[in-house]
Amino acid sequence: MAIEMTKAWRPLTDAEVASLPGQLGVFELANAEGRVLFVGFAGGKSAFGLRSEVAKHAAVPTGGATQFRCEVNMQYHTRYRELLMAHQARTGAVPPGNRLQHVQLGRLSPG
Repeated sequence: MAIEMTKAWRPLTDAEVASLPGQLGVFELANAEGRVLFVGFAGGKSAFGLRSEVAKHAAVPTGGATQFRCEVNMQYHTRYRELLMAHQARTGAVPPGNRLQHVQLGRLSPG
């Protein structure tokens, strides 16, 4: 299994977001060039899982997000932190939309 998310990007439209399942999981929002701007998760307190969380974050300006991808995952919190650590290892920082969150991350050295 790849550490980074490998799902195809989908356009960040109302119809695409409405088609998402009401399940737990993680997602990434990106700009048109595929630069990840935000990593988020749909947890146990999310009203309609991925559908409601992606919709909520898509409604907030996140630096020009035009596409998203997601994974259904029951270990959403661990996967969320893993995606943040992978992004940090690749770029030197967490995505811009996650910089105000105070998530304690370990070091990840993908090979």
